[in-house]
Amino acid sequence: MKLYISIDMEGITGLVDNTFVDSRQYNYTRGQHIMTDEANHVIRSAFDEGCKEVIVNDSHSKMNNLLIEKLHPETQLISGDVKPFSMVQGLDASFSGAAFLGYHTRAATKGVLSHTMIFGVRNMYINDRVIGELGFNAYVAGHYGVPVLLVAGDDETAIEAEELIPGVTTAIVKKRISRTSAICLTPEKSGLLLQEKTKEALANAARVKPLVPPDHPVLKIEFANYGQAEWAHLMPGTMIDENSPTVTFQAKDILEAYRAMLVMTELAMRTAFC
Repeated sequence: MKLYISIDMEGITGLVDNTFVDSRQYNYTRGQHIMTDEANHVIRSAFDEGCKEVIVNDSHSKMNNLLIEKLHPETQLISGDVKPFSMVQGLDASFSGAAFLGYHTRAATKGVLSHTMIFGVRNMYINDRVIGELGFNAYVAGHYGVPVLLVAGDDETAIEAEELIPGVTTAIVKKRISRTSAICLTPEKSGLLLQEKTKEALANAARVKPLVPPDHPVLKIEFANYGQAEWAHLMPGTMIDENSPTVTFQAKDILEAYRAMLVMTELAMRTAFC
C-alpha cells in the first residue's frame, strides 16, 4: 500500500490561534514541532500496518513548515512553493489512499481557525455544492480514484469530513470552544489517538469510496469584498457577478478548476484591506 499525506497546520492539537501558524509569530516554532510529531505518529503507524511507501505534502502557507530532520527516515517530503497543485501536489492514481492531517473547517463555518485558502474567501462552490479545502482536495483525490481514508483536526472538521466522505475515519485532536480556542489533547494523547485511527483507517480502506468530482465542473468563489472579485476576474475565462463579489469559471475537469482556484485566490490577495 502507498499512502499520501497532506498536512495543514490549523487542525493540529494545541494550535489555536495565529501565533502558532504564522512564521512571524512567537509560537510558530512550537507549532512546527507539534505538527511534525503528529505527522510522524501517522507515518509510523502506516509503516507498521504494512504500507510500503509514504509521501507527505507540507500544505500550510509557504509549505515549508515540517522539520525534515525530525521526520520518519523512510518518508518522502514534498516541501516549499510554488506548487502547481498546492495542498495535493504529487497526488496521483498510484496511491492506495490519502490522509488529511491538521485540517480545518471551511470559511464562514464554526471551527478552530476556519477559512478556505485565504481569509478573503467567504464561500467556494463546485457546481452548487459548497466546499472548503478538505472537499476540494478530496475531489482531486477522487479524480485519480484515491479515497480519503483519514481526516484529523477538530470536532467540527470531523463533521465536515463525515458529511463529504461516507465511511471516512476521523481523529479529533481538539474540540472547538471558539474560532481561536479549543479543548486540546496533549501531544502525547493526540499521538496515541492518531496511531490508533491510522490503523483503523487502513483496515477500513476497502469500504471507503473516492469522492468523485462532477464532469466539467463550474467553480464559483464568493469573496469578502468586490475588489477581491475584480482582481480574480482578471484571469481569462472568468465571469464576475455585477451584484455580488462572486466570480465563476467553467472548467474542463476538477484539475483545471483547482488550478483556476489557486490563480483566483492569489490575485484576490492583492487587494488592500482598507
